[in-house]
Amino acid sequence: MQKFETAKDAALTLRPDVPVYCFRPDVLIEDATNFMAAFPGDTAYAVKTNGEPMVLETLAKAGVSIFDVASPGEFASVRAVAPKAEMLYMHPVKAQSDIRLALETYGIRVMSLDHEDEVAKILRIVRALDLDPGTITLFIRLQTKGSAAYELSKKFGAAPAHAVELLQRCHRIGFKVGLCFHVGSQIEDPETYERALGSAHWVRARAGVPIAGLDVGGGFPAEYGHDPKSKKPDMPGLGQIMSRLRGDIAEWGFSDTHLVAEPGRVVVARAFSLIVRVLLRKGRRLYINDGIWASLSDSWTGKITLPARFIPDPARTRRNGNAATIAPFRVCGATCDSVDILSRPFWLPETVDTGDWIEIGHIGAYSLSLRTRFNGFYPDTFVEVATPFEAGGKPEGYASLETMGE
Repeated sequence: MQKFETAKDAALTLRPDVPVYCFRPDVLIEDATNFMAAFPGDTAYAVKTNGEPMVLETLAKAGVSIFDVASPGEFASVRAVAPKAEMLYMHPVKAQSDIRLALETYGIRVMSLDHEDEVAKILRIVRALDLDPGTITLFIRLQTKGSAAYELSKKFGAAPAHAVELLQRCHRIGFKVGLCFHVGSQIEDPETYERALGSAHWVRARAGVPIAGLDVGGGFPAEYGHDPKSKKPDMPGLGQIMSRLRGDIAEWGFSDTHLVAEPGRVVVARAFSLIVRVLLRKGRRLYINDGIWASLSDSWTGKITLPARFIPDPARTRRNGNAATIAPFRVCGATCDSVDILSRPFWLPETVDTGDWIEIGHIGAYSLSLRTRFNGFYPDTFVEVATPFEAGGKPEGYASLETMGE
């Protein structure tokens, strides 16, 4: 992997016509270390957020020894770079063959569920392998209500009364039991965890069985750009969120419970930026070599405001407009699909034009995981960059939350 001091250096040296991911391992180590120091329990990195080998290997070297996995592909990815790491199989709905693979081949002993049929599937495999249920911990996933960029309880989670029954059933069989929840990805309300903890307290009190652990899931927000036109209040930083979470944990009586968190965005978002090239400027439209079917689906669907930095092509000596004027541009992706247009504009210098580059910051979470091979486009070029995105000067623009007319 080629190494550069900044993304601008990479763009001007390589003059790439394909999207280029800028990986910052030092930033990844810093953010992972900060989270582990702040959270009062075990940290299990959510592999779904970004499962690139370079990410998993860097996290393992940084001291992350537990990974939240959801599929055989993720089992294999973790085992390949961290053979001794513990894996938590926290997908609530699993194929029976995948349960067997997890228990028999990978030695996984922690799983989650939210329905009695899942208990039956797991028990069937445990008996077939002649395993002691007491060596396995089953976390019952609770429904939660909150505000997040991606709401996850619409798909998973048992209602409180149902969770009580599941806890009692699993305990009677002989499994160790715990409680877990996931308040959504990129929370927008700092009180979300407090409400989920209150629900967990209600369930624990009525179940009347020993609780082996509490997994508070993910949702910890990464810091992205700020849209100057947005009136939405900023979320508190990680330090404030953690301080409030520790207080809520104590208030609801979970201080002496084994705690687990599954961070994703907050760990890996800042570790990558993306260099894209403007293939064509057509009025107030920019056609770039990436899009919603590649690296930008998360910013399209998740209401994320990504910071953007203009990298002008020095070969273009004549420009129209005023470089100090920031204007909205509708951004069109690289594919032939007419849907491949970002639903929110980029605010960039008025002088941006064909052949220029744009560095899009804080794109490490989900951008790589969600890219597709649609139309034959698949960004897969990486460089290593030393300077953090935010240290490279103030971004000139943002992927705005506001919609824009044709």
